[in-house]
Amino acid sequence: MSTNVHPVDEMLPMGRLTALGLQHVLVMYAGAVAVPLIVGRALNLTPDQVTKLISADLFCCGLVTLIQALGATQWFGIKLPVMMGVTFAAVAPMVSMAQATSGQAGAGLIFGAVIGAGVISILIAPLVSRMLRFFPPVVTGTIIAVIGISLMRVGINWIFGNPVGPTAPSVVNPEYTKWLSEAQAMAGAPGSSLPPVPQGLKLMPTVPNPRYADLSGVGISALVLVSILLIARFAKGFIANISVLLGIVIGAVVAAAMGLMTFEKVGKAPWLDIVLPMEIATPIFDPILILTMTLVMIVVMIESTGMFLALGEMTDRHISQEDLKRGLRTDGLGTLIGGIFNTFPYTSFSQNVGLVAVTGVKSRFVCVAGGVILIVLGVLPKMGALVESLPTVVLGGAGLVMFGMVAATGIRILSAVDFKTNRSNAMIVAVSIGVGMIPLVAPQFRQWMPHAIHPLIESGILLSSIAAVLLNVFFNGANGDTSAAVEAARQAEAH
Repeated sequence: MSTNVHPVDEMLPMGRLTALGLQHVLVMYAGAVAVPLIVGRALNLTPDQVTKLISADLFCCGLVTLIQALGATQWFGIKLPVMMGVTFAAVAPMVSMAQATSGQAGAGLIFGAVIGAGVISILIAPLVSRMLRFFPPVVTGTIIAVIGISLMRVGINWIFGNPVGPTAPSVVNPEYTKWLSEAQAMAGAPGSSLPPVPQGLKLMPTVPNPRYADLSGVGISALVLVSILLIARFAKGFIANISVLLGIVIGAVVAAAMGLMTFEKVGKAPWLDIVLPMEIATPIFDPILILTMTLVMIVVMIESTGMFLALGEMTDRHISQEDLKRGLRTDGLGTLIGGIFNTFPYTSFSQNVGLVAVTGVKSRFVCVAGGVILIVLGVLPKMGALVESLPTVVLGGAGLVMFGMVAATGIRILSAVDFKTNRSNAMIVAVSIGVGMIPLVAPQFRQWMPHAIHPLIESGILLSSIAAVLLNVFFNGANGDTSAAVEAARQAEAH
C-alpha cells in the first residue's frame, strides 16, 4: 500500500472487504428491519405490502450508504466509513400518524412527510451544521433517553399484544353482539316500537382475550431475551456484536418448531424483484406532518454532526465544515430517496460507528461493500418475506433489548453531565422527560386543541426535544463547547 493513501481511502483485498462489509450489515440488520415492521403493522398493511416495505428499506439503506461512503458530486457524501439506516427517532411520530390514518392513505401521508422533510433537510444542511452548540450532552442524552422510553411501548406490545385489535386484552362478549344485532334488526322492522340504535353505539370489550399475553408467546419472548443476554455475556468479538440477531434466529427456530411461524409467504415470494418507486402508496403532502418530520430530521442531523466529528477523530481525518455539509445533505437526500421508494428517514447508524472503533478498520470501502450487500438483499423478496413472517413475540424479546439500549445510551450520556455544580441541568432533564411522557401517559390530552396541530404534539420525542433545547438555552445559554457534543455522539452506540 502506498504511504500516501489515507487509511480511510485504503482499498482492501476483495475477500476481506466482503467479510468486513457483511459484518457491518449483520450488526445493523436487526435495527434496519425493525422500523418497517413497526410502521407497516401500525398501518395495518397486508403481509405482502410489509414485505415490500422491508425490501425497499434494505435497498435504500444500501443505496444511501453508497452515496455517503463513496460520495456523489461535490454536494453529497462525507466519504467516511458510514452505514446508513432508518432512524428510530422518526418511529414514534410515524406510528402516531399511522394510528390517526391507517392503510394506504396513512402510508401516503407518512411518505409525503418523509419526502417533504428530505427536501427541506437538503436545503437547511449548512445551517444545521452550525447548530451543534444547541445540543450539549444534557440535551442529547435527554432526547435519546426519551426515544428509548417511547419505543419500549412497541417492544412490550410485541410481547403481549396491542391495546386494540385482534390481540387486545379484552374482547366484546359474543352474546352481547348477538343481542345488539337482533335489537337493531327489530328496531328497523316495519311498525316496530323500538327506537333505532344510536349511530356510533359500540359495546365495551369485557371478556378476557385468549390471544392476549398467551403464555407460549411470552415464553418465546423470554427465550429470545435470555439468549441475547447469554450470547452478550459469554461470547466474544463479532458473535457478541450480533447477539440481537442471533437471539431472533433462535426464537424463530423455536416458533417454527411450535407451529407459530410458517413459511408459505416465503415460498410464494419470488427470488428476484426490482424495487420500484411508490409501490405501496402515492405520497400525500400535509404541511403539518412535513413540519413534524422536519423537526425530527433536525434532531437526527444534529446527532449525525456529532457522529461525523467523532468518526473523524477515530479515523484521524479532519472534518471540515464543507465535509459536514455534504454528510448532512446526504441525510436529507437519503430521506428524500426513502420517501420516493416508500420507506423512511435515513441517518448514519452509530452502532456501525462503534464497530469501526472495535475493529480498527478505517477504510470507507468496507461500508461500500456493506451497501452493495444491502442492495442485493433488497432485491431478494424472499428475505423480506422471511422477516415479515417472524411472529411479533420473537421480535418482542429483541425489542426490549434494542429499545432499552437506546434509553440506556441516553442515560450513559447524561451520566457525564454536571449535575453537582449546575443544578439547572437536573431541571432541564426533569421537565423535558416529563413533557415527553405526556403523549404516552395521557394520549388524549390534545382532544380540545386545534386538530391541525395534533400531529405536531402527539410525539413525546418532539415535545421533549423542543423542551430540552429551549430550557438549555434559557438556563445555560448557547455558547457551549462542541467537544462535549462530539463525546456524547461517540457514546451513542444504540441509536
